[in-house]
Amino acid sequence: MSAEDGPPPAREFILDADWVLSHDDDTPRLLRHGSVRVRDDRIVEVSDRRLVGNVPRVALKGQILLPGLMTAHVHTAAGTATRGTVETGRSAFAALDSIEQLEDEELEALTALNVAELVRSGCTTHVEMSLSLRQFEAHVRVARRYGVRSYAGAMIPGWPRLGPIWHRTDDRELLDSTAATVAEIEQYVAVASGLNGAEDGRIRPMMMPHAPDTHTPETLAATMDAARSLGNGIHIHVAQSESEVASVQRLWGMTPLRWLDSLGLFSERVLAAHLWYADVEADRDILLRDTFTYAHCPSSLGAGASNATQPLPEMLACGANVALGHDTHSNDLVENLKLAVLDGRARYYLLNERSSVPMRMPNPIDAMNAATINTANGLGRDDIGRIQVGAKADLCSVDVTGLLVGVGTTPREPLNHLLYANGLSVRHVITDGTFQVFHGRLLIDDEERVLERAGAVVERMWERLERQGWFDGEPSFPARWPHTWKV
Repeated sequence: MSAEDGPPPAREFILDADWVLSHDDDTPRLLRHGSVRVRDDRIVEVSDRRLVGNVPRVALKGQILLPGLMTAHVHTAAGTATRGTVETGRSAFAALDSIEQLEDEELEALTALNVAELVRSGCTTHVEMSLSLRQFEAHVRVARRYGVRSYAGAMIPGWPRLGPIWHRTDDRELLDSTAATVAEIEQYVAVASGLNGAEDGRIRPMMMPHAPDTHTPETLAATMDAARSLGNGIHIHVAQSESEVASVQRLWGMTPLRWLDSLGLFSERVLAAHLWYADVEADRDILLRDTFTYAHCPSSLGAGASNATQPLPEMLACGANVALGHDTHSNDLVENLKLAVLDGRARYYLLNERSSVPMRMPNPIDAMNAATINTANGLGRDDIGRIQVGAKADLCSVDVTGLLVGVGTTPREPLNHLLYANGLSVRHVITDGTFQVFHGRLLIDDEERVLERAGAVVERMWERLERQGWFDGEPSFPARWPHTWKV
């Protein structure tokens, strides 16, 4: 039997690929002309030869079959609303403010486009830091409808309260915010608890404190209590600016990571995003904890942003668990795989000889591990992010043979060809054994309708921003972080 025109109607099928990236005791292994049998929501057989069986088969000719990709850090609603505008120096804050002014239906339409883009680029698990409780609820509604695996959470303090605390000129603004932030945590947990484990366990809300410089010991204690209640870990920005490091040092006398550790945060599983200004040597013992994962986001702040490259070579050299994320403007995880390698190598070549911190040059398997098994391990999951018997059937395939990516025949080293691919090279996406993309066609929604609805929302946002003078003046190259993001 074959399945070429549409996804297999049965709950058991076989995928025959030119290459399969399988896993043996968490070690990746490439299988040439491999096959994978899926039954219901699980992988039940993996072979380096064609499996036999009178079940539907899907031929992945010219493709490499990969575990479903996983983003370790993303703000979905903020993606397409700011893409192509912030790169020339316009403040993203005004655009992000306008997202909060959207009606629920508009917010959901905007979120749907971004989630659809993530799925289209092979991403089956989303660690989503929604910028507010409303954005979290919109994300979960879309995730449930599209069948994605979502470790979502509302960032706290959320967008309506964040600005005055984050960009304060007096630390009293932070200290006086404690009670309101604790109340915000309680409000979020009341919503998240009712969603925890929904959709056969695909929806697992996390706690998502914004950053060390916008929290106090009391609010982080409340965060940890809530994280233990939900049982899905903590996701946080850390060391994302010089001002954050200075603020934490001024208030608490430690680096951001060391302060979080003194409060016991790393007794829970923690995914920490960015770490632009982390002290890798001083905090190495924390970086090596079993509960710590570094969420590397190579496209953070938009294409070509002039923020400093993130410390991927240093994290690889010290042995930290490295995951891969999108952050904000790019939803293409295949593109971010490429950028992780290219930007990481650029940083290595520029800094290695004069760096006091050991560095290791990244390679494609480092990026692939970061986008799959490392993120899964960071979430405490041994049943996703890998192709092995008993794992969840979360899978994607990428064309590594065709125009612009391949050489017209099955490549000998297919992972290298991912450096020439992008999200549109993804041909199939499967979550829990259900096809979401089939032969490059989005199945979870009508692509044109999703684009049209979200586009209309963005047009209305731009009209509002135009009235505020946001588009006035000549675009300029952006300043370094964090100045691009000033109000």
